[in-house]
Amino acid sequence: MTKHTMGSHPYMLGFEQLERLLERSAKSGNEGYPPFNIEQTSDNSYRITLAVAGFAEGDLSITLEDRQLVIRGRQRDDADGRVYLHRGIAARQFQRSFVLADGVEVGEAIMENGLLHVDLTRAAPETVVQTIKINKG
Repeated sequence: MTKHTMGSHPYMLGFEQLERLLERSAKSGNEGYPPFNIEQTSDNSYRITLAVAGFAEGDLSITLEDRQLVIRGRQRDDADGRVYLHRGIAARQFQRSFVLADGVEVGEAIMENGLLHVDLTRAAPETVVQTIKINKG
């Protein structure tokens, strides 16, 4: 059986990067922590919301690495002298990655009631019509 990819289709030129992005997003951690929502807030804007209860703003970092939005969390261990009879609230680190399309820009990040909101906007693509001159060979 032959495996067909977008890059091997004769009418899909230059889509190799898209294929790599799909592979990279499939390999990123698909664990369920922390839970998140993605909502479309308008025709050209989105909001990613992560449930990060117990994390302070200083425990979180948001970076954009090669069109990939990476949100990391690492809580400081503040168990100085505490004796837990039961510890059901995990203080574990996490990393969530989201692949962004070209033209999607990261706006502001807001921490509110244990939820981290990251706003994204997509610039409307410009319609470009270009005439190509034909030269004699």
